[in-house]
Amino acid sequence: MATWWHGALAAFGFLTSTSQAGDFSQYEELSALIEQLEADKIYAPGELSKLFEQVNRQPKVLESIARPAEKSKEWRDYRPIFMTESRLSDGLVFWDTYHKELARAESATGVPASMILAILGIETKYGYNKGSYPVIESLATLGFDYPPRAPFFRKELKEFLILTKQNGMDPLSIQGSYAGAMGFPQFMPSSWRNLAVDFDGDSRIDLINNPVDAIGSIANYFKGNGWRPGEPVAARARLTSQNYDTATSTELKAVSTLAQLANQGLLPRDLANLPGNTPASGIRLQGTNGGEFWIGFNNFYVITRYNRSILYAMAALQLSQALDAAKQERDQVAASATSGVSLLP
Repeated sequence: MATWWHGALAAFGFLTSTSQAGDFSQYEELSALIEQLEADKIYAPGELSKLFEQVNRQPKVLESIARPAEKSKEWRDYRPIFMTESRLSDGLVFWDTYHKELARAESATGVPASMILAILGIETKYGYNKGSYPVIESLATLGFDYPPRAPFFRKELKEFLILTKQNGMDPLSIQGSYAGAMGFPQFMPSSWRNLAVDFDGDSRIDLINNPVDAIGSIANYFKGNGWRPGEPVAARARLTSQNYDTATSTELKAVSTLAQLANQGLLPRDLANLPGNTPASGIRLQGTNGGEFWIGFNNFYVITRYNRSILYAMAALQLSQALDAAKQERDQVAASATSGVSLLP
């Protein structure tokens, strides 16, 4: 009788099994995922069950995803996080170290070296901060205990398990962001599997320890998401009528044209030669001096494929421009010093 009663309680969830230590051992969704990966011959029977005995829920992950900076801050507060002297100076050092690889990536994809650098600077400070969360625990926590985006993170957990198995990586030792992004470029597992490249030719893709693979992979990510070489990203706009509120949008993709925006009171301050049928979107940011108005183009949308945020894309654009300007100024000073020509008035 006692055995029957104990079994009934367990069946209805009043008792939990003590045979497995992992927080997700009793989750039906985990069992379904394990069954699928075993059926696909990715993992041997019992291998994943043993692995997940060591995987625990991360409450801090749920706290972090509930308050991302991209949604909780205005532009005036978000911009200073990334537009810093250290990100500029460290970026120039990284550029000097990997100038050949950055030039090769730009030549192969059309993505400017400064934009590749900006992404590295924003994501991990050029590799100095790759995240401290166990990736498998972040993805499991979000995939099983974060209903708003659970399907996405379950998919990424599956991709992560396939990635680590096929590449001989220890899934328990890899650390990343609270959302499960990894390495120098903070790629999600699906992006790693689909768009990462072996850019140094050593027959292995390593985004965690190899900055050269990261450089090539960021460029390939942008190319794969529709980057158009030589086209503008965004331009500051000027107001030409009082209808400008109707011209702005929070959509990430271009939803209008330059001609339509002009009719609604937004004109680019430069880029006058672009045709009126150019796809574009009006953007309003809350800056230090009130509203800032911009016009975003296709390449602006491509940046949001990396992080679905207008603020993120604008920070990447402005950091890339600042890196370009700092490098040009430094190179000009160095060239003048070498030639003996003074830049002083």
